[in-house]
Amino acid sequence: MSDEQSKNERHKKAMEKQKAKVDARIEAADTERGVAILLTGNGKGKSSSAFGMVMRALGYDHKVGVVQFIKGEQLSGEELYVKKHCPQVELYQMGTGFTWNTQDRSGDIREAENTWAVARRMLADDSLDLVVLDELTYMIAYKYLDEEKVLQAIADRPREQSVVVTGRGGGSALQDLVDTVSEVKDIKHAFKSGIKARKGVDY
Repeated sequence: MSDEQSKNERHKKAMEKQKAKVDARIEAADTERGVAILLTGNGKGKSSSAFGMVMRALGYDHKVGVVQFIKGEQLSGEELYVKKHCPQVELYQMGTGFTWNTQDRSGDIREAENTWAVARRMLADDSLDLVVLDELTYMIAYKYLDEEKVLQAIADRPREQSVVVTGRGGGSALQDLVDTVSEVKDIKHAFKSGIKARKGVDY
């Protein structure tokens, strides 16, 4: 047997072993229900990932609700696209912009509570297959919303509904509640080098 044939044989055996492991995990996953996902970390791409799941859900003609906390003064490309082309997506934005811009704690709390009322309704709507709560973690961290009520609403949502929460942090209680936690890590960012945010890439 040549060296190349030997490499191919070792590769084949390694892939067969890997496939057996994957197949076993798939076989063991026998629970059918919606999932709760937290996309956190200090890196770029949490909201973009959530909107990727929105596009994925729409591919299956699923009904989607999106609630955005903090953002809203400047629309992103994905928000513009959803508003123009996706009438089956209910999109609600708090619309106050970043809290460090408003510098109005009482006003921010009032708007957060109004926005949470929309989110709570979506989380109780069994016709929605996917609900995205973008930047919700900040509302918990700043104590604009009652953490226990937020977690309870997520826990009590319809069994088949999936929910995606984005934002830095979120606290250990939220991480314990959800099924999947993914952390986006900031290794390098163009903005720190003085490069302006790019339309169609950064927003």
